[in-house]
Amino acid sequence: MSGRDRIKAEVETIRERYARRAELPPDRYSIFTPDVLQRAHSAERSLIKLLKDHGRSSPAALSVLEVGCGEGVNLLNLIRLGFNPALMTGIDLRGEAIPVARRNLPAAVKLMVGEVSSAEFGAETFDIVSQSTVFSSILDRATRSAVAERIWTLTKPGGAILWYDLARDNPWNKDVEGMPLTVVRELFPRAVIDARRITLAPPIARVLAAVHPSLCTLFETIPLFRSHLLCWIGKPCDGESR
Repeated sequence: MSGRDRIKAEVETIRERYARRAELPPDRYSIFTPDVLQRAHSAERSLIKLLKDHGRSSPAALSVLEVGCGEGVNLLNLIRLGFNPALMTGIDLRGEAIPVARRNLPAAVKLMVGEVSSAEFGAETFDIVSQSTVFSSILDRATRSAVAERIWTLTKPGGAILWYDLARDNPWNKDVEGMPLTVVRELFPRAVIDARRITLAPPIARVLAAVHPSLCTLFETIPLFRSHLLCWIGKPCDGESR
């Protein structure tokens, strides 16, 4: 099987995995659910600190591509932080997600259905390429490496890949695979990586939130219970060493 055919096969498998999520309780990812609300607020605080630490607290001039933009929630959050909608692009495999994202986002945001490896973007087009729990859904390693190389190529020197994903396997969900820091480094060997462990593991958060939401905040202070990595995967400028 050629590399292109392998990617196409994995794309279809990913669509099937996402379709299975329709079997989950309807409020599993609802912001009105206490554990989801706590997770969203915590992730936003961590993202703001990461951007500030890397000198991007005034981001209006930065171009952004989100791979796996879904219904546009992450792009909308970036707009709230000061990113310019006219410099933002979202792409997603799922054709049904893009019309919802179109309703949620300003008209200036470019949206498309497709797979980033075959999308017609020029090299070094974006200051930031963002992905949120995309790589953990790519179980074929060759496809994962191809997507990583592609988004690295799309990132401008001096820019970064903004990464948020599972850091370890979820024993209750065989449709995902943990992406520990060792894997991130293998995928981006030329990068300068600032990685931070965040997010109370959702299965734990759901149990704790049912008792009292404040327990989620308390338990998230314990690194052992944090399940995701937030990374700034920096692409050095020409001539810079790691």
